[in-house]
Amino acid sequence: MSGYMGTGPRLVAERGADTGLARAFEVCRRIHTGADHFSPQIVELLPAHKRPYAHALAAFGIWADRLADEGEVCERGPALARFRADTLTELTELTDEPVRLPPVQRAMAHMVRAWDMPVPVLEKFLTTLEQDSRRPPDFSGFADLRGYLRGMSGTLAELFGTVLEPVREDTPELMSLLGEVLQYIDILNDLPEDLEQGRCYLPRQDLERFGLDADGLNGALGTGACRELIALQVRRARGLLDRGQAVVDAAHPSSRPFLASMLAGLRTGLDECEYLPADRPDAPPRTAVPARLSQTRETPAEVLPVDSGPRQRRSPLLSPDSEDPPAAVPEHVAVIMDGNRRWARALGLATVEGHSAGEEAMYRLVDAAGDLGIKYVTTFAFSTENWSRSPEEVSSLFRMFTRRVPGIAGRLHDRGVRMRWYGRRSRVEAALRERLEWAEELTSGNSGTTFTFCLDYGGRQEMVDVLKRMAAEALSGRLDPTRMTESDLAGYLYDPTLPDVDLLIRTAGEQRTSNFLPWHTAYAEIVFEDALWPDFDRSHLVRAVNAYAERRRSFGGTLSEKSA
Repeated sequence: MSGYMGTGPRLVAERGADTGLARAFEVCRRIHTGADHFSPQIVELLPAHKRPYAHALAAFGIWADRLADEGEVCERGPALARFRADTLTELTELTDEPVRLPPVQRAMAHMVRAWDMPVPVLEKFLTTLEQDSRRPPDFSGFADLRGYLRGMSGTLAELFGTVLEPVREDTPELMSLLGEVLQYIDILNDLPEDLEQGRCYLPRQDLERFGLDADGLNGALGTGACRELIALQVRRARGLLDRGQAVVDAAHPSSRPFLASMLAGLRTGLDECEYLPADRPDAPPRTAVPARLSQTRETPAEVLPVDSGPRQRRSPLLSPDSEDPPAAVPEHVAVIMDGNRRWARALGLATVEGHSAGEEAMYRLVDAAGDLGIKYVTTFAFSTENWSRSPEEVSSLFRMFTRRVPGIAGRLHDRGVRMRWYGRRSRVEAALRERLEWAEELTSGNSGTTFTFCLDYGGRQEMVDVLKRMAAEALSGRLDPTRMTESDLAGYLYDPTLPDVDLLIRTAGEQRTSNFLPWHTAYAEIVFEDALWPDFDRSHLVRAVNAYAERRRSFGGTLSEKSA
């Protein structure tokens, strides 16, 4: 029954030591861990040689889903059609020519061949997703909805059943049921957002049963009728889950811990759905979060043998893997996060994928800063100059910001991190502004690291705004310019409580400060890091902090005992 008859890793078996293919699987791992903070953890329960395939399948679904949801509406259908055609062409046309697909599709194509997966099942997923992008959902009854559930996550789960090495004939059907439940949970969690976009995935017969309709459901969220409607969907999903739970015994023993955890996660997800949609649409997700914000980056060398090139010399003050703090820890670290677009371009990915990978790097930064005892972390998210980028990129970036703020805030809040917004607020659209300010309020009582994001920020513009406010105060007689001090001027900054920066880091090899916090960085130590921002991790921060600890800081005067 198994599609895999070998005894060792199959990642590069067909092409020898193909580091390009290994890199494609590494891209998939990063996309998966950057977009989802729960399922990557249970992937670790699989044998090492199966984990890359789990990440690849998840990344393929994530990327396809983003093609369906992001960009101009008129472009989504054609983009998905190209994605579908390129993937299927690679799988149906045998050729010895080098593979030229983007990494996610290349990894998926290799996985289908390596495990002898049924191509028609993958084709069904791509067809269902493309049809969903071209027309609003309209399901008369539960049977119609199940067809959609089956075509979406049901197909991907069935494909992955091959990797789990089935020992029974009904394993594909059982795995498909689990996929249907996963898609059902996704529909219920996304209900408020989908309704705002005029999309309702719940059957019309169910809506009519409780006196509701798709047009009025958005205004009925949280009502008794809506709760009964959701409870009905949860009961149906539980029925599917009860039928699919036998899959644990239908797979190879090495895959059973993974499946048992998957079942537990689906049950928890359905438990939480019973309380939806009681919260405001922009509330952070209820799903459990790990103790840390970021995901583990360890990948067995024998699974992903990617040559990372020569290592840079690290300071002996602190090993990157050490849990002890460096000799001298900066109170405030600021980071210019550069290289998202270059990272995506180098891997053949869309720009938005680079920004998504950069989000995961941000979590790693905050985690590591908390471990090292750094009290303030400030990042440059979007500058006043960034508005000059193409309207399409700016629009896509801000849509991503708006969509992800609740999840980001939830993860930071559970970590005890306090969020602050530094920059101009008048030009940011209302939906994003409200969510960011809500995130500030949500985390205002936290006592952990203070994470400040500079959005629509420019140092020179801040100085102009400071002078405008000071001039207004002087004209009103409330300020005597002749008695101004540095501390007086600092009181007119966007956030007077933000302390001076001790250590400024810029990634991607660029060596300039780009109008970033000129007041606060006047005496900052600066470290220029070659790594692109999505690749930034704890080791890079430790190296920068070690460099900071080795420097002698005099602030224009005599060296202090601490810096000497």
